[in-house]
Amino acid sequence: MTTDHRLPTPTQPRRRALLAAALAAGTAPAWLRHARAGDTPRFEQGVASGYPRPDGMVLWTRLTGEGLPERVPVQWELAQDEGFAHVVARGTDMAEAAWAHSIHAEPRGLAPGRWYFYRFTALGQRSRTGRTRTAPAPDAMEPLQFAIASCQRYDTGRYAAWAHAAREALDLVLFLGDYVYEYPWLPWALRPHPGGYARSLDDWRTRYATYQRDSQLQDVHAACPWMLIWDDHEVANDYTGLNGGERGFAARRADAYQAYWEHLPLPQAMRPRRDVPGGALPLHGAHDWGALARVLMLDGRQHRDTLACPTWNGGAGRTSRRDCSALDDPRRSFLGMAQEAWLARSWDMERPWNLLAQTTLLSRFAWSDPTGGPERMAVWNDGWDGYAPARARLLSGIAARRLPGAVVLGGDLHGHYVADVKADFDDPRSATLASEFVTTSISSPGKDQERIDTALRFNPHIQLARTQRRGYVRGQLDARRLQMRLMDVQDFADAASPLAVHARYVVESGRPGAQRD
Repeated sequence: MTTDHRLPTPTQPRRRALLAAALAAGTAPAWLRHARAGDTPRFEQGVASGYPRPDGMVLWTRLTGEGLPERVPVQWELAQDEGFAHVVARGTDMAEAAWAHSIHAEPRGLAPGRWYFYRFTALGQRSRTGRTRTAPAPDAMEPLQFAIASCQRYDTGRYAAWAHAAREALDLVLFLGDYVYEYPWLPWALRPHPGGYARSLDDWRTRYATYQRDSQLQDVHAACPWMLIWDDHEVANDYTGLNGGERGFAARRADAYQAYWEHLPLPQAMRPRRDVPGGALPLHGAHDWGALARVLMLDGRQHRDTLACPTWNGGAGRTSRRDCSALDDPRRSFLGMAQEAWLARSWDMERPWNLLAQTTLLSRFAWSDPTGGPERMAVWNDGWDGYAPARARLLSGIAARRLPGAVVLGGDLHGHYVADVKADFDDPRSATLASEFVTTSISSPGKDQERIDTALRFNPHIQLARTQRRGYVRGQLDARRLQMRLMDVQDFADAASPLAVHARYVVESGRPGAQRD
C-alpha cells in the first residue's frame, strides 16, 4: 500500500485561530505552512520515464510549489495494470531542494520487453499515471517503434506535434537537442514566458518549469520512455566546450547542466559534477534494443573544440577553407577525442542496425558551388562541416568495418532532411556508407526555403530538405527494413492542428541509402 504522508487536519476553529495568530506574527509553524500548501499542485510538471533497460528504466518527477521542506520522501509504484492492482515494484526516494526536488527512481529486476504503469505520491498528493516499458531481452528480435524530435522553442509555436506523437504507439522518443531555449521571448511571441536570458540556476529552473507545464508535452512524456541529447540552446547559442563568448561562462554552463539533469528522466549515473569547471555530465552512451539495434547517443557540445574562424562576435557563420585554414586541422574534434575513441569501440557488428543519434546534419551541406574549387566552397562552421577531418574519421570507421545498417539521426536545422552519407562528398558516385534523417523542429521557426532550394543543387547527396513545416519523424524498425515517415503539423500556431505525412522513406537492411516509399 502507498503510505499517505498527509498531516492530521486540525478542527476548523482551531485552524482559524492558529492561522490568524501566525499571520499576525508574520510567521507560521512548519506543519501549518504545509497544511496551507495542501492545495498547491505538487506534480505540476508531470511525470516522465527514460533509458529503458531489459530489467528497468528511469522514473522521473519533480515536486513543485511553495513551502517544500529541504527533503521530502516520495513514494513510487510500478504496476502491470493501469489500475495498480498488480504492483510489481515500489520504493521511496528522497526529493532534495539542492536538486530542485527532482526524483530519478531506477527500479530493477523487471521483466524484459513489456509495458508498465507508474505513479508517485508525496505530501498527500498523487501524480498522474505514466506508461513506460523495458527494453527487449538481449536475444530478442523485437521491432522498435520510435520518434525523433528536436527544437521545441516555447514562445514561437504550440506543441500540436507532441499531441499527435503521444497518441502513436511509440516504444521510444529520441530527443536530439534544444529541449529549452535560453533566449527571452520574442516581441511577436505566441506564448510569452517569464524571464529574460536564462543564466542562473534559478533562471533555468523557471524556464524548464514553463515548458513542462504544457499539457501536450506532459502527455508525450507520460506515454513512453525517452532518451535525450542536448545541443546548444540548453546552455547558450553556438557554445563549444567551455567557450560561450562571455565572462563567467563556466559557471553558467554548470548551472545549465544541473538544471538539465534535474528536469529530465536521466539516470543517477548522469548526475552532473559541480566540482569540475563548467560541470560535467556524462551524456553519451550506447543502448541496445534487444538483438535488433544499437542506439548510440552522442554529445556534440560538452567536449567540442572551439569554432573555426568564428564571426566578429564569436558566433557561428559561413566560411571556406580558403579563408579559414583551421577547417583542415585534424586536431580539432566535434565530439572530443575521448568520445571519438569511445564511438570507434562502440559500433555493433552483430546487430543488423546501428542508429547514430546526434544533433545535426552529418552530411556535407555546401552553400556555394564546390566545382569552383573545394577551398572556395562556403560551409557553416558550427556543424560537422566545420570539423570535416573529424567527420572523415567517423566515416572511415564505418567504411572499414562495413558496418551493417548504419543510420544517422539528427535535428537542429528546423527542417526535414534526407541524405545519403557518402564516402566522398565531392564524388556523387562514391559509396553510400549510411542513410541520414534529420527531423524538423517541434515548434522553432524554419529557414527560408528558397535559400535552401538554391543550395540543394550543390548537394546531390541530399534527397530532400524542407524547412516550412514543424513536426517530427516517425520510425518503424525491424530486422529487414527501417520505415521513416516525415510528419508535419498544418499550423504551428494551433495546438489542435492536424498532422499529415510529408514523405515516406525506406532503408533496406544491408543496403545503405534511403528509398522513397
